[in-house]
Amino acid sequence: MTSTVPYWNYGLFRIRIPYPFQWGAPTFDAGEAFAMMMASFVALVESTGAFMAVSRYASATPMPPSVLSRGVGWQGVAILLSGLFGTANGSSVSVENAGLLALTRVGSRRVVQIAAGFMIFFSILGKFGAVFASIPAPIFAALYCLFFAYVGAGGLSLLQFCNLNSFRTMFILGFSIFMGLSVPQYFNEYTAIKGYGPVHTGGRWFNDIVNVPFSSEAFVAGCVAYFLDNTLHRRDSSIRKDRGKHWWDKFRSYKGDTRSEEFYSLPFNLNKYFPSV
Repeated sequence: MTSTVPYWNYGLFRIRIPYPFQWGAPTFDAGEAFAMMMASFVALVESTGAFMAVSRYASATPMPPSVLSRGVGWQGVAILLSGLFGTANGSSVSVENAGLLALTRVGSRRVVQIAAGFMIFFSILGKFGAVFASIPAPIFAALYCLFFAYVGAGGLSLLQFCNLNSFRTMFILGFSIFMGLSVPQYFNEYTAIKGYGPVHTGGRWFNDIVNVPFSSEAFVAGCVAYFLDNTLHRRDSSIRKDRGKHWWDKFRSYKGDTRSEEFYSLPFNLNKYFPSV
């Protein structure tokens, strides 16, 4: 479908202002909707890990569940806006930015707001986008090596609250990491060779519901670890301490720590409309 997005020419620059439904009236397909719901759920799992990494590298207190739910809710709003503007993809947390925070040690909310303003400004000027797109791929690869190293280390550092001398903990950790690496590798290689995923039925929506989540390392590893941690010898009295649950009891409530207001309060008095508990 031909776009009717208005634009203005100013010498070498062409300014385009996007608007909702610029590619035509929206359509609805139940199969595609279910597939997108599963993709959003995978993004939710990956974003949760990024939220925790950011709070840790910003020297903030562990996130209360209400704050995490608030972040996921705003991510859902961003996905809705992506659909309205026809971006052809959803919105997810940038794991690379979590690594950038660790690298620069700048955790100011004001810096993020200014960076977002620059991104919005440059997005309507195509020439600036072309400059960023011309950056050689090896430079991006080198930066990714640094960023993902910090993010992975941030997740592993949370294991200090668990009893790593426990055979239960070592089994859950090793098994979840192994499955998180091997299962998505199988799905991705199968798709690269065959052109379709291991689950290949007549319903494309069903194929996407199964193939998409099992192609995500974070999703598979997180689900396996969560399932085992909540089922394996859970009722033993000593297991709770081995899991490190007692370290997190203080932060289950927003008001459990006086510093929560400093780290997680919303600007412009928005806490009045989006309170945390």
